[in-house]
Amino acid sequence: MHGAPETAGPILSTPVKVWIPHEAGRSLIGELPPDTTLEVFTGDDTSLPSDPATVEFWTPPFLSTVNATHLLDKMPRLRVVQLMSAGADAWVSRMPAGVTLCDARGVHDSSTSEWVVAAVLAYLRNFPAFARAQERRQWAYGPTDELAGKRVLIVGAGSIGAAITRRLEPFEVSLTLVARRARDGVHGVDELPRLLPFADIVVLVVPLTRATTGLVDAAFLAAMPDGALLVNAARGPVVDTEALAAELATGRIAAAVDVTDPEPLPADHRLWDMPNLLLTPHVAGSVRGFQSRAYRLIGEQVRRFAAGQPLENVVTDGY
Repeated sequence: MHGAPETAGPILSTPVKVWIPHEAGRSLIGELPPDTTLEVFTGDDTSLPSDPATVEFWTPPFLSTVNATHLLDKMPRLRVVQLMSAGADAWVSRMPAGVTLCDARGVHDSSTSEWVVAAVLAYLRNFPAFARAQERRQWAYGPTDELAGKRVLIVGAGSIGAAITRRLEPFEVSLTLVARRARDGVHGVDELPRLLPFADIVVLVVPLTRATTGLVDAAFLAAMPDGALLVNAARGPVVDTEALAAELATGRIAAAVDVTDPEPLPADHRLWDMPNLLLTPHVAGSVRGFQSRAYRLIGEQVRRFAAGQPLENVVTDGY
């Protein structure tokens, strides 16, 4: 496990100072212990609310990159970093000794699973082409594909994978789940070569780790059947961008992605011109209800920390 053990230690004898990234979080976080000091730090280093050396519990801004981790060196009293994202790849290898890293597992289940269903339906029912036709004032009638009857392979069987499963079940699809290790009702990632040729839709919701970086390479894509759809709601580097672009250029498969590598995608990148690609700018978790769910978790974590209780969502070495 990275940093401190799950029990964050005894209650501190001095007041607990907490940094959060939104002013709205003050009203969303709930009641905190009376010795808690709550301050807002939006991520702008030129406007620190106080001395970072006095902060013990920090929630960085949503989707913070590795650039935000430099502040860790200025926080000798820091004990907890509570992320607002389900992914912890920018932070997991950079935590100082004695600091516990927690992700936001559960916060983005509904929004990300909604994005996956929306992206799949939009692509299969040809909505991007119809939207372009609407801009041209063209009545572009024609039959489309459908979701019913499709074989869906979900790579990533955590809470988001489970949420996607629940939302896809009413669509009359067959569902197969894959995780790092096989368990009851879930296949192991080592079985992917056998499973991919039978998947009409492959959904990626794995965390970005050493093991998953480049997981979707040329061989992975070649194993997908003709006409299959790759859906990436994970992280851009899970997919080999050049391999994806090369495969899409053949027209053999299609893709719907919310993340890219690099990100943002450069304006001159050839992926922009792929007619068989649906691209959104990393918005799966960016919904209006996000803050209320995130601060509910943050408040629970602060109260646990102050009481010396085990924290939830602790990121481990097996991340």
